[in-house]
Amino acid sequence: MGADAGVGSVGEALVLHLDFAVIADYALVDQAGKLSVLGIFQHIWVQQFPAMHPRLHLVLRLKGKRTEVGEHHVQIRLLDEQDTEILGGNGNVTFAEPPAGVTEIEAYRFEITVDAERKTSVPVTVSQLPAQPAGGQSLH
Repeated sequence: MGADAGVGSVGEALVLHLDFAVIADYALVDQAGKLSVLGIFQHIWVQQFPAMHPRLHLVLRLKGKRTEVGEHHVQIRLLDEQDTEILGGNGNVTFAEPPAGVTEIEAYRFEITVDAERKTSVPVTVSQLPAQPAGGQSLH
């Protein structure tokens, strides 16, 4: 799958951004929508071949703008060095509108510098939760 690919449900071309993709021991999304990824790796040691790894999670985050709300097709394939498909799958993911009541979003970023060279910045946004009805649950 390309880093910027997607087609909307109404047939118009839409651009999604693949923010990151990693292989990990475990991943989950909690009730507040936060992604937790544990044990990121790129190499597996085995005793002998053929071998089977008991479990791994391919974790990716797609990001888009409000114009990308709708359904998008995703395909994932595991390929060997000769580009032979070992396993694969595909499906659709649907992006919905942001929660009602979110009117202001403050954008911040962590800038990372190594040996006086800016390597990257990591964005984080802050939004005020919509008012909860009396007795309602909070997300944290």
